[in-house]
Amino acid sequence: MTKTVYIKTVGCQMNVLDSEMVIADLKRHGYQVVDTPREADLLLYNTCSIREQAEEKTYSALGKLRDTKANNPDKKIGVLGCMAQKDQEVIFRRAPFVDMIVGPGQLHSLPEMISKVDAGEGRQMAVSMGRKDGKQSLVARSHETFDPLRDPAMRPTPFQAYLRIQIGCDKFCTYCVVPNTRGPEQGRAPSEIISEARILAKQGCLEITLLGQTVNSYRHRSDEGETDLAALLEQLHEIDGIRRLKFVTSYPKDMSRRLLETVRDLPKCSPYLHVPAQSGSDEVLKRMKRGYTVAEYMEMFERIEDVIPNAAVSSDFIVGFCGETDEDFQKSVALVERCRFKNSFIFQYSVRGGTKAAERLEDDVPREVKAARNHELLEVQNRVSKEHHLKMIGSTVEVLVEGPSKKSKNADPDAPAVQMTGRTHCDRIVVFDGNRRQAGQVLDVHIDEVTSNTLIGRVRQVEVVSIGL
Repeated sequence: MTKTVYIKTVGCQMNVLDSEMVIADLKRHGYQVVDTPREADLLLYNTCSIREQAEEKTYSALGKLRDTKANNPDKKIGVLGCMAQKDQEVIFRRAPFVDMIVGPGQLHSLPEMISKVDAGEGRQMAVSMGRKDGKQSLVARSHETFDPLRDPAMRPTPFQAYLRIQIGCDKFCTYCVVPNTRGPEQGRAPSEIISEARILAKQGCLEITLLGQTVNSYRHRSDEGETDLAALLEQLHEIDGIRRLKFVTSYPKDMSRRLLETVRDLPKCSPYLHVPAQSGSDEVLKRMKRGYTVAEYMEMFERIEDVIPNAAVSSDFIVGFCGETDEDFQKSVALVERCRFKNSFIFQYSVRGGTKAAERLEDDVPREVKAARNHELLEVQNRVSKEHHLKMIGSTVEVLVEGPSKKSKNADPDAPAVQMTGRTHCDRIVVFDGNRRQAGQVLDVHIDEVTSNTLIGRVRQVEVVSIGL
């Protein structure tokens, strides 16, 4: 009898990739993916701990399953990911009907844990070692993942994929749980990465996004020497079938000229760089323990402008961090105005248990002030984005077509024309009227209109010239 699984994923690209791995593994054990919890024998929630709101959404979703579990005791419920690693037994206390808790470094244990629950061995938990629970080599090993398992059906599109090149983080920003939930920073072996990329290419993947918490810090040392991100990109660039290479998320102080020159010189490397600033105030950056000043960030940014003048740079900002004054916030506004980011992901600070900020700093910015600053900075970023997009009207851009846009997701599948969406080489979103057969193609699109987030255009027609015989 076929077993069924439902999985809900929240959070970053790492979680999306982890869910793909989990489903690939479960399919090998006879599971079939279904679209709703009601249909599933196994319900999995792959969680995020970066913000309080993400955690509360998970607890809310779990709360709705209390009666479901009571009425269907054979259904199994698992909580995976960063929240599982951080909260551990807290989840069992808040949701005692949960059967399994699995940290991101222990996802390979899930099939065995399911078997133990089926055998009547009670609730199961598999989490990685804490940063201070043993030798660093043992702690690091407990956070390793099982990346080679891939399932194209779980990707947003079959021709775009994430590829993890780095695990964990050693930066210890005071607001962030990642060094504890994903463990020490480790670069995967280049041979493993290249092998996985070749598998993705054979599966029809055209675009690969390399993932790491501080991806441009990537290093792998072996008897053959050291490989950095620039050298890895050079190797990946040689793989037939791959059209585009991207990488996220970058750390400002590790954005070397050598890496930028590599991106510039390799045609497959997208001129898109995601380099979070987090704040435009030195005082706030110091309390965040980001490891750089605004001047150092600008030195990095000007290096990008010098080496890759056409680069699209995006950023992250946290507003309302501990002690942030109006003057501090206005410095973030000024940084967005100066750098003119392609886009920025803007978040209101929320206290995260287990972080240094939670232990040592007061969350003293009122919630309504955080919300107002979020709104103001987003408005500035949207204006900056639209001003740049307006300059693109009349140009032609190369678009990797992803599929029907959100507007057309529920359109008649037999309709001859639907609104399609895709991305440029520098990661700008483009929509145009087309057809579903164009998904996975790389097309030239002429831009006619824009918004702050989107370019709107039409497919440029190829002129056919008849030659008489």
